[in-house]
Amino acid sequence: MSTTGIIASIVNASRFKDTVFIKEDSDLKRRFCALEKLKKDFPKNKDISKEYYRIKKGLAGEDEIAYQLKKSNIGMYVLRDVKVRYEDLTAQIDLLIITSVFTYIIESKNLTGNITVNEKGDFIRETVVNGKKKKVGMYSPLRQAEAQREVVRKIWEANTSKLTKLFASNKFDYCHRVLVVAANPETILNTAKAPKDIKYKVVRADGLIRQIQYDLQNRDTSILPDSRKDMEASANSFLKLCEQDDVDYYTFYKTKYALRDLRNELLEFRRARATALKMPPYYIFTDSELDNIVAKEPKSLDEIKKLLAPIKVKTHGEEILKIIER
Repeated sequence: MSTTGIIASIVNASRFKDTVFIKEDSDLKRRFCALEKLKKDFPKNKDISKEYYRIKKGLAGEDEIAYQLKKSNIGMYVLRDVKVRYEDLTAQIDLLIITSVFTYIIESKNLTGNITVNEKGDFIRETVVNGKKKKVGMYSPLRQAEAQREVVRKIWEANTSKLTKLFASNKFDYCHRVLVVAANPETILNTAKAPKDIKYKVVRADGLIRQIQYDLQNRDTSILPDSRKDMEASANSFLKLCEQDDVDYYTFYKTKYALRDLRNELLEFRRARATALKMPPYYIFTDSELDNIVAKEPKSLDEIKKLLAPIKVKTHGEEILKIIER
């Protein structure tokens, strides 16, 4: 590249201050939408409620990080929920951030309790249970992020000439960085005793931008910043590599928790009963009455009498109770 081209590249990179999301959908969003519908359909199911609130917290954490990035004024391309594969290895990256110098592989953690990274680099979570403090070790999310970077490295090596690998291998290590982001705003992060090579790789969501700014301000000046065009090309190359599991999460969770679709069972009973008795389906029970039965799930004739007319209870009550009890 000519001197003029180099200067133009640096100027263009410095002028670009936007945050551009190349990919903003995520697996967590799809799970959340499915669970939101399931929660309405099965309001009494505790497993669904528990999973719904767990996924909701995780999604809120990712949304908080995305919010911080959108107001960063740094100039970056972002991909959310990136799944890439090399042979039998898979990397599921929560957020991939491409700046003019560094590409960040972000592992988002929305953990409850306070997180300490000790002098050995171990992650310890402290929670309060029944008024007592409880400390437990946890799998290192940093190692998880580093494993994801290794998959990205293998993809890069497989698509790069031997000569480029020879001269750019160290640059890959320098420019591809991993960060663990504690997304829960209530979490206290303690890295005071953490090893130096770990300390600055674990940050809170509200400290993410400061860390990226620090890295850019203290970068190796021999590495020239990419232009916006180069950054966009890099982001699009990751987008092309992205895999997306075509999972119907509504069906997935119904199967996982063995959920019955009581509404459809009762509708099938009404259809068959109406056909056998040669009468309109609403003579068995109306749609409104069906809604009440599903919502209340009566367990006795006395309870079902509050929902249906006496003649309907007498004619169909026992059969409806059998379906509910089944």
